[in-house]
Amino acid sequence: MSTYSLNLGWLYPDLMSIYGDRGNITALTLRSEWRGIDISIRHILPESPALELQSCDLLFMGGAQDRQQKIVSEDLKKKSATISQMVEKGVPGLYICGAFQFLGKYYKEADGTIIKGLSILNLHTVNPGFDKKRLIGNVIIKADPDYLYNDKFSQYLVGFENHGGRTYLGQGVKPIGKVIKGFGNNGEDNTEGAVYKNSFGSYFHGPILPKNPHFADYLISRSLEIKYGKKVALKPLDDTLEKKAHVFIANRLGIKL
Repeated sequence: MSTYSLNLGWLYPDLMSIYGDRGNITALTLRSEWRGIDISIRHILPESPALELQSCDLLFMGGAQDRQQKIVSEDLKKKSATISQMVEKGVPGLYICGAFQFLGKYYKEADGTIIKGLSILNLHTVNPGFDKKRLIGNVIIKADPDYLYNDKFSQYLVGFENHGGRTYLGQGVKPIGKVIKGFGNNGEDNTEGAVYKNSFGSYFHGPILPKNPHFADYLISRSLEIKYGKKVALKPLDDTLEKKAHVFIANRLGIKL
């Protein structure tokens, strides 16, 4: 019998999983199982009661296109209080692209229409219009030292971005890191993603965790720490392939690792 277990809540797996985002679930699942950690995937669907979220130790939601996001938006309003409480309690979560935007105060469409967000994170997103270019391509950032393992490899996060919206962070929310190559949140201030307590929003598709195994392990470690109230040392894994993928993109973007 395993010493540790985790319940991973996957929000809207059929609606919010574009550009390979489901690969993050695979990474978290396998990296837990390889260490003997029992991990259970809870599919949080539109018909799922908000109460089901409360049994989760780690949350994940990916991105989607406009039609799917409208469906999810209505259901998220019913679950927003529960998600907000979990974020404030420090339950770790990873929210990609559209999910990242949902957590903010609002999304301003190109015609000026304001779509209210969940206001869980102090940020907002603006769509500048179809005459403005989408922010697309491989991206690399130097991450905040709080989420690193103090070696050159793990200083960086690599990924792929494809978004029209520009996200701006407010007081109390800091970025995951500084953009070295790519666009990040808005293509203006060199920030990427957002961090509040143990919740992370990011525009990194690709997906983010297989290319950045150190970040996946950070989420697993924090989830165990919050659940069990103590530090849990993760068994080292052979990350040869994962590191090759990470280094390939970093080198391609001008960072020699």
